[in-house]
Amino acid sequence: MSKKRFIKLNDNRKIGDSYKPYIIAELNTSHFGNISLAKKMILKAKESGCDCVKLQSWKSDTLYSKSFLNKNPISKKFFDKYSLNNSQLKKLSIYAKKIGISFSSTPYSEQEVDFLVNECNPAFIKVASMDLNNYLFLKFIAKKKIPIILSTGMGTIQEIEKAIKLLISNGQKNICILHCVSLYPLDYNIANLRNITMLRKKFKNIPIGYSDHSVGVVLPISSIALGACIIEKHFTLDNKKIGMDNHMATEPNEMLKLTSECLVAFNSLGKEKRIIGK
Repeated sequence: MSKKRFIKLNDNRKIGDSYKPYIIAELNTSHFGNISLAKKMILKAKESGCDCVKLQSWKSDTLYSKSFLNKNPISKKFFDKYSLNNSQLKKLSIYAKKIGISFSSTPYSEQEVDFLVNECNPAFIKVASMDLNNYLFLKFIAKKKIPIILSTGMGTIQEIEKAIKLLISNGQKNICILHCVSLYPLDYNIANLRNITMLRKKFKNIPIGYSDHSVGVVLPISSIALGACIIEKHFTLDNKKIGMDNHMATEPNEMLKLTSECLVAFNSLGKEKRIIGK
């Protein structure tokens, strides 16, 4: 395994082949816009063995055009209801730090990037798959000098290569790529986990992770055996509640199983050296 394949996040965690898996609990909209529920989720993520909680910095007008929102007022109400404002995001970042779990978010505008960097002290900036070819936005983020985790669910290999070259040319070297299939929930038959090994060959010095949208823990654990060093998994306190993708999110007990068994999978890899057992 390459000793060069690692990065350092802003929480001082090193991510790469020689380091234990970094598990991210994606809260997305499973807090239903309720900051008290979000705090409970952050605490449970910590207790479940997660290293980081990740939220979304979006608002309706940073996700969609004015013309779309004018034609779809119900969508605007829905997204505004499920989003968290800047004050709430900052409070949650402070709470996460207080209890000892790292914090991050996915921004969708330059203003959201600025707030995240200047006020929330994120471990990294997560770039959504939909922004993989948003080159002006990538350039803006790269210049912040904050580690970047780049999701690739909507991208071709050519788009991934172009995004990586752009980030590096703008001074960003702390990058991790996530294999992802942007379907909710994900059928394991189309998970295509061998993309992890393909990306590792293509980007030899960049850590590769896996953003999982499946139900259960089999795919994340399997991805560790293929070299994934980051696992991102949707998290909820109750997946029976009706929500955007809450039904496929992982509850605390199962998340605890995921974090512990991913570590077992990692520790079982050993070294690329033949050792005869006694």
